[in-house]
Amino acid sequence: QDGLRQCLSEFRQPLAWVERLDVTLGQVLDPVSQSASSKDAVDPENDFQREMSFYRQAQAAVLEALPRLRKLQIPTRRPDDYFAEMAKSDQQMQKIRQKLKTKQEAMERSEKAKQLRAMRKYGKKVQTEILQRRQKEKREMLNAVKRYQKGLSDKLDFLDEEQTSSQGNKKGNASQRTKKGPNAKRRYKNQKFGFGGKKKGSKWNTKESFNDVSSFRSKVAHNKGPRKAGKGGKKALNKRPGKRARQKMKSRAR
Repeated sequence: QDGLRQCLSEFRQPLAWVERLDVTLGQVLDPVSQSASSKDAVDPENDFQREMSFYRQAQAAVLEALPRLRKLQIPTRRPDDYFAEMAKSDQQMQKIRQKLKTKQEAMERSEKAKQLRAMRKYGKKVQTEILQRRQKEKREMLNAVKRYQKGLSDKLDFLDEEQTSSQGNKKGNASQRTKKGPNAKRRYKNQKFGFGGKKKGSKWNTKESFNDVSSFRSKVAHNKGPRKAGKGGKKALNKRPGKRARQKMKSRAR
């Protein structure tokens, strides 16, 4: 202790308290249990108790120093228009901002990729469930058919279910077609050129049309009627007969 006091007297300077601002306090009691026995209750090996003891001591020192500063008319609060120069330059802060922006963009990309993976996994799960349900329905139908073939069952409910499902699909497709319909360009072409394809036998000959000869004209059929100047003009009227016709004409002449 004598050596410590000697060292303290060597570097101690006779300055006012405003220049030193030192506050020395002993151990502060716990406000919850203010008892004399609690002084020795702090375990130095217990980190929580030791840090709480330091915290209470510092708080008590601040509560003691603030009235003394106010008495000396020294401000203890920072003014509203206080401006302090930053320790780092603008270039360094710009680098930090760029780094933070890059990190945020990377996190957003990672989050989007995670969402896409989750959506793909969900879609694959739904597809697998649909395939499993179809396989199960097919298996049940085959088992019902086998039971019916063996005579173990006389019910044909599975056929009704299949028909209702197919009818439901057809109705759904028909409703989709009626809702959609052809566009204006397709309707104009259908009106102008027809629908194409098979016309349901509308041009086929029938028994009545075969026996109906009211529109037959013999003069027109045998080229005996008055001719019109068509594509060939005068040459079409003086057309040379064929070879067989010329041979018949020669045989008649003999």
